[in-house]
Amino acid sequence: MDYASTLWTLGVSFVLAALLGPLCIPVLRRMKFGQQVREEGPQSHRKKSGTPTMGGVIILLALTLAFLKFSDRGLAFWALLVACLGFGLVGFLDDYIKIVMKRSLGLTAKQKLFGQLLFSILFCVILHRMGHSTAIGFPGVHGTLDLGWGYYLFVIVIFFASSNAVNFTDGLDGLLSGTSALAFGAYMLIALQAAQPQSAIFSAAMIGAVLGFLVYNAHPAKVFMGDTGSLGIGGGLAAVAILTKTELLLILIGGVFVMEMLSVIIQVASFKTRGKRVFKMSPIHHHFELSGWSEWRVVTVFWAVGLAFAAAGLILYKGL
Repeated sequence: MDYASTLWTLGVSFVLAALLGPLCIPVLRRMKFGQQVREEGPQSHRKKSGTPTMGGVIILLALTLAFLKFSDRGLAFWALLVACLGFGLVGFLDDYIKIVMKRSLGLTAKQKLFGQLLFSILFCVILHRMGHSTAIGFPGVHGTLDLGWGYYLFVIVIFFASSNAVNFTDGLDGLLSGTSALAFGAYMLIALQAAQPQSAIFSAAMIGAVLGFLVYNAHPAKVFMGDTGSLGIGGGLAAVAILTKTELLLILIGGVFVMEMLSVIIQVASFKTRGKRVFKMSPIHHHFELSGWSEWRVVTVFWAVGLAFAAAGLILYKGL
C-alpha cells in the first residue's frame, strides 16, 4: 500500500476544502441559506440564526475531487461514492426544502427513508458484484458468522444507524468535524493494514475535507454543514466499515455517535413511558451545555472522548 498517496490525498483534500470555504460561504449567504435555530434549543444558540448552512457541499466537493485524483476506478471506488454522495444528496434535498422552500421539517420521514434505502440497496448491489463476504467477525473473538443474504439487510441497518447517529452529533460548532476526522483516522489506518487502498484513500480524503471545513466551522462557526454534510459523512463511515469487514467495530470507533443516538432514544423512551426526561436536552451534547459547560468545552471533551474510542478500536483491531 502506498502510504505517500494516502497522505497526499489528505493534504490535497484539506487544501481544496480550505480554498472552497471563502468561495462557497458568501454564495450560501447571498442565497439566504441561513440556519434556522430551534426554539427549544439552548438560548446561547439564538445568535447563530442566519449563519450559512448546507456547507456540507464544501466537504463533499473536496472529498470527491481528491478521491477522483488518487483512487483507482474499481467497484470499491463506486461503492464508496454511492454511499457518501447518495446520502449527501438526501441531506441536500432535506436542507434545501427546509431552508429555501421554508418547510421546517424538510423531507418527510417516508421520503428520507426512501432515499436512504435506495442508496443502501445500490451499495448492496455493488457489494454483491464485488463478491464481498457475507460473514461478519466479532471484535476480540476468533471465528465468523455467515449471514448469507441476511448480510445485506444487516448492511442496510448499518447505514441507517450510522447516518442518523452522525446526524445527531452535528449540533455544536466543530463537534462533528472533529469527531468524524478521528473516526476516519482510525479507519484510514485499518484500511492500510487490511490492504484496502480505496477505503484508505477515501478515509484520507474525508479527513482532509472535514479538517479543511473545520477552519470555518470551529467556534464561532462561519458556516454549518447541515444534513448535506452529516448524512454524507455517516454514509461514508458506514461504507468504509463494511468494506474493511469491521462492521461491528464501528460501534466502538464511532462511540461518540453511538452515545449521541442512544441519548435521543433514551430521552424519547423515558418521556413517552414515564413522562420524565433523563437529560436536560438531547442529543447529549446539549445536556452538558445546559449544565453550564461552554460550547467549546463540550466540543473539546467530546473530541477527546472520540480520540479514546478511535484508539480503543485500533487496539482491538490489532489484537484480532
